[in-house]
Amino acid sequence: MKTENYSEQKNRLPRTGKHIIGSIENDNIIVYQAFNSQIANYAISNQKFGGPNYSFTRMSWIKPGFLWMMYRAGWATKENQQRILAITLPIVHFKTILQEATISSFDENLFGTREKWKQELEMTNVRLQWDPDHDPMGQKQERKAIQIGMKAEILKKFCNDWIVDITDISDFVKEEHKKVLNNEIDQLSVPVEDIITIDDLKISKRIGISN
Repeated sequence: MKTENYSEQKNRLPRTGKHIIGSIENDNIIVYQAFNSQIANYAISNQKFGGPNYSFTRMSWIKPGFLWMMYRAGWATKENQQRILAITLPIVHFKTILQEATISSFDENLFGTREKWKQELEMTNVRLQWDPDHDPMGQKQERKAIQIGMKAEILKKFCNDWIVDITDISDFVKEEHKKVLNNEIDQLSVPVEDIITIDDLKISKRIGISN
């Protein structure tokens, strides 16, 4: 996993807007999930998700933004989120997920009527949520970040067929969290992240990415 200084990243990335920001390696994107040890151990050993403790009946959420994942998981301190997994996913499959996504909040510019949006939201197997991004200390930012929830068949494809690699980065997270707790933000390392360009205008418009 390539890393960079947080302060340098902060100065490089946009401060506002709705952007998909994440790590790209070759033709793959890195997304993050947090689990308990039972689920994480199975995933690392088998390089896919499953086993007796994993539920395919619930919606499972992935996040391409590292700091958004850290905020949600409390830097691996929250219950059942003590293990942070970095999941390598081909960008082509990531775009397939986006193609099926319906945003979780109504936007008149994207759907026209609330009824049309509700219909699609009820039918979709992929939900995409825009939330304020957060800095390492957990402070809300103007820029929006995404999290994507999957269920049913597309979740099974993600878990069993599409994943290239699953890496446990919990130790890295805990080491960097110490810097946050000690207010050593100038020394904080984070994964290298950039704006993920979605060259499909239909997808960009459907999920409301900023121009």
